[in-house]
Amino acid sequence: MTDPADGPDLNGRSAPAVFLQRQSYRRRRLMDAARLLPLFGALLLAVPLLWPVPRPGDDPVEGAVSMSDAMIYIFSAWLVLIATIALFGLSTRLWTGSDSPLGKGRSR
Repeated sequence: MTDPADGPDLNGRSAPAVFLQRQSYRRRRLMDAARLLPLFGALLLAVPLLWPVPRPGDDPVEGAVSMSDAMIYIFSAWLVLIATIALFGLSTRLWTGSDSPLGKGRSR
């Protein structure tokens, strides 16, 4: 099947080309990335579940991660997620402000 936007319609007119301005395109891609951020965060925080854990009474498992290293990883991942969210919010605010009718950087 062909896409209706590729050729003329039944009346012989061609469909108008879809054009998005750069700012709105970038804002939409940023919103798409922001929607994937919770999934990325869940994957980051689930990584320690894959690490081998030593059992009490057994010899230490080779390659086992200590609890302190796991906690450092969790808090580091948490800080990275906070910084990423802050950057997303800042960039969204800057791009949205330039699209406002009052001018660049001004919003109501």
